[in-house]
Amino acid sequence: MFTLQLPRGRTLSLARPIVMGILNVTPDSFSDGGKFNQIDNAVKQALVLLDEGAQIIDIGGESTRPGAPDVSLQDELQRVIPVVKALRAISDCVISIDTSKPEVMVQAIEAGADIINDVRALQEVGALAVLARYPDVPVCLMHMKGAPRTMQVAPQYDNLLAEIQAFLEARIEACVSAGIQRQRIILDPGFGFGKTLKHNFDLLGQFEAFEQQKLPVLAGLSRKSMFGQLLSRDANERLAASLAGAMLCAQKGAHIIRVHDVKETVDVLNVLHAACNGVEHE
Repeated sequence: MFTLQLPRGRTLSLARPIVMGILNVTPDSFSDGGKFNQIDNAVKQALVLLDEGAQIIDIGGESTRPGAPDVSLQDELQRVIPVVKALRAISDCVISIDTSKPEVMVQAIEAGADIINDVRALQEVGALAVLARYPDVPVCLMHMKGAPRTMQVAPQYDNLLAEIQAFLEARIEACVSAGIQRQRIILDPGFGFGKTLKHNFDLLGQFEAFEQQKLPVLAGLSRKSMFGQLLSRDANERLAASLAGAMLCAQKGAHIIRVHDVKETVDVLNVLHAACNGVEHE
């Protein structure tokens, strides 16, 4: 069982899988781009996700879909920091900031963010030093082969799982060397980030392999193109596939499921928990 230590003396139990609700404050994210890029709308959506059962709100201001353009530091700050401040002003919920930029990390943490979720695994210059400065802030390290603009251009692996695990272990070692305690780290194998359809489903089928690092594991496959390619479904038609993926990942050891469809995913996880552990009352 894992428990994450959070700022202001708070904790987050991962004794059973929990849901991270996605809040994209971008104009161009693949699934919900432009819907929540006004502060009031973003905060209202965050409250909806919390009411539906999300235990973490993951706020992102830069789309990382395949081919996505880079976002300037100033644009990303203007998108995310006011939302973090506004949400923190009315809620003590757990806020994650989805960013790779060290300055965004600093300003988000100072504004009230609790977790850093970095698709580049703290590889940007200065990112490790930022997390070392904030010893009560957990960080999620994700595997990505390449960069968002080019990651889906014929990615190849000699051994998919071994290479992902080796990358994550190297990033864990870099964190520890920088003064970031191992128990603060969450791992994300990175569905859809530099992986073909076959890679993604091989990863899903062997997801339990990531338990060997003995750290919390995040699964982020909500509405992803792996389901669109397999089933010929547009992003807004991938709910059933996303729920199937969430169920499989939870069964195979995921601690955090990052999703757009919070209410439905919480229902799935509650059914799984009841089936595996029984129910307390008739």
